[in-house]
Amino acid sequence: MTAATPDPRRWHALALLCVAGFMVILDAQIVLLALPSIAEGLGFSASGAQWVISAYLLTFGGLLLLGGRTADLLGRRRVFMTGTLLFGLSSLLCGFAWTAGVLVAARAVQGVSAAVMAPTALSLLLNTFEEGHERNKALAIWSGSGGFGATAALLIGGPLTGALGWEWIFFLNTPVALLLLLLSPVLLRESRAEERARSYDPVGALTVTAALVACVYALVEAPRAGWLSAQTIGLLVLAAALALLFLRVETRSTAPLVPLRLLRSASVSGGNLVVFLLGSSAFGMSYTLSQYGQGVLGLSPLRFGLYNVVMPVGAVVGSYAGQALVTRVGARPVAVGGLALVGAGSLLLAGVPVDGGFVRDLLPGLLLFGPGLGACAVAGSIAALTGVRERESGVASGINTAAFQIGGAFGVAVVTSVAVSYTGPVAGYRAAFTACVVLAAAGLACALVLLRRPRRPVEPLPVEKHPAQHL
Repeated sequence: MTAATPDPRRWHALALLCVAGFMVILDAQIVLLALPSIAEGLGFSASGAQWVISAYLLTFGGLLLLGGRTADLLGRRRVFMTGTLLFGLSSLLCGFAWTAGVLVAARAVQGVSAAVMAPTALSLLLNTFEEGHERNKALAIWSGSGGFGATAALLIGGPLTGALGWEWIFFLNTPVALLLLLLSPVLLRESRAEERARSYDPVGALTVTAALVACVYALVEAPRAGWLSAQTIGLLVLAAALALLFLRVETRSTAPLVPLRLLRSASVSGGNLVVFLLGSSAFGMSYTLSQYGQGVLGLSPLRFGLYNVVMPVGAVVGSYAGQALVTRVGARPVAVGGLALVGAGSLLLAGVPVDGGFVRDLLPGLLLFGPGLGACAVAGSIAALTGVRERESGVASGINTAAFQIGGAFGVAVVTSVAVSYTGPVAGYRAAFTACVVLAAAGLACALVLLRRPRRPVEPLPVEKHPAQHL
């Protein structure tokens, strides 16, 4: 198989990778709906229940770059299957958890497996489809699978938890993981970076992982500890110091974990910054909407999930429209337009009243937010991954995935802090939605400045040099 001969199984392989992405997103979203039942069933304290989410975020966000680099060096299909196996086993352990501590530990292992699966799946996609229209279409389908995962979580989370118990939101992952393991050797080609010396850059891996963990932990705990507390400031300073040390290590490494030329590219750095701010606005809005819908409007988890299906469905539509537009007009106009819709939707939500109704007060904002989210997610990812060489596709995918996830942690921390600074709950939610507008506006400004059409790609892989691939 050569670069000039497309793999005839590529669309079937894409379907398999999308199922993996669907499973990861489904698991992340469905846990949010089941968290009250989990807390009651295992006796979590009021503050302890959030660690069911935080333990996953810490390991997922902290290990994404290392997971992507490992896939580049050891073989992407092999690492993907290892991550899938670990995800299935850790899901079983989550479902059988007999104490709160066991569940938190199992969720941390789930985060590790997701940190391996997500960037590796995206890297496999990049190496299955050549840059251009087909890859843009594949990325749109990949993004759409995430929207379907979020939709499915909203639809089945409540009924599944109510009828069978919270354990089944984890058991659900096991047969899916088994199916992926059976089909991966059939549909996915093996590929790895062609490097004489397989260096994992251990010092670089250690410093960047520690920096990401410190950053995510600071953001997760900031609403409780306070943004100006010694803990938050100390952790952020530590994260910044480790990041600077990481950059210094990378400049001297013969086989760096993250080649700095990737970060010097305006398209790559700009695309990831846009994705970071999009994730901040999206996660922040979803968190605030859930609190308002269930806390102020009194909607049950089931009704809230059914009502809000409109947003992920809109995101799926936006992702497909976005990829078609990127191919014609470039990433910047699509990202700008998507963020404008995200900001406008958040602005409409910022006027929510105490006695609001879904159709009158929430639906108009969601109808704008969903398509904007889908379109911008595709445009930002295309910009961040365009021109990346094959041997670095895993770590580039890790950066892109990390940008969205850490952006989400940042967004939730921001809106939580904003909301609690107001005395009235509705006033706090209005301010939180307004904060989402500000985050979207910042992303729009970055898209305008940084997402310019590159004159030439970032050292693309020559056609005659293709990685060793075998069944």
